[in-house]
Amino acid sequence: MSRKITALKLQKRNHQRVNVYLDGDFAFGLSRIVAAWLEVDQELSEEKIAQLQAEDENEVAFQRAVKFIGYRTRSEAEVRDKLRDANYPEEVIEAVVQRLQRGGLVDDELFAKTWAENRAEFHPRSHRALAYELRQKGIPEEVISKILEETTGEEELAYKAGLKLSRKLKNLEWPDFRRRLSGFLARRGFSYEIVAPVVDRIWAEQESGGNPTIDNNEVNS
Repeated sequence: MSRKITALKLQKRNHQRVNVYLDGDFAFGLSRIVAAWLEVDQELSEEKIAQLQAEDENEVAFQRAVKFIGYRTRSEAEVRDKLRDANYPEEVIEAVVQRLQRGGLVDDELFAKTWAENRAEFHPRSHRALAYELRQKGIPEEVISKILEETTGEEELAYKAGLKLSRKLKNLEWPDFRRRLSGFLARRGFSYEIVAPVVDRIWAEQESGGNPTIDNNEVNS
């Protein structure tokens, strides 16, 4: 049985959605992009109505995902979790993720690379700690391995992280300096084999009056 479109009206509170009236009564709302080809007096079968509503669900889910990644880049797993939290079925989530990937809006390798570069620049930490963070974001192991191979060496990362704190410790005696800086680097995930020579290096530079470049960002242990 077919039903006739008797009116198409933009919603008052959301001009990106259209109210569809069938046989004189309100029937359902659709995204404007889904309703773009509808016309008054057009006949819709039950199958066509179901198709339109399915397309609308996909479009709404897609727009929700786009808004979510608009604040910052997200991993595929984060997008999936966000849509699951909104109770979208798995087939809709899969369609949205594939659409985002085709558009270059979700790319786990690019996400991981950007995350690693940001950490190296502002909050250096060990490869082990970085890998843990990426796993928490749902990044696949093969991507994590590739990114770690391209990331700055651990000794250099530890040195950079240590410099950020050393200016706050410059008035301490060696035992306290070593204890504080070693503890800080250990909390960033660096092993003793990395920490010990780095702490010695920073202390020696400080004592010799060296003036290494220190990032002005605050240190967060």
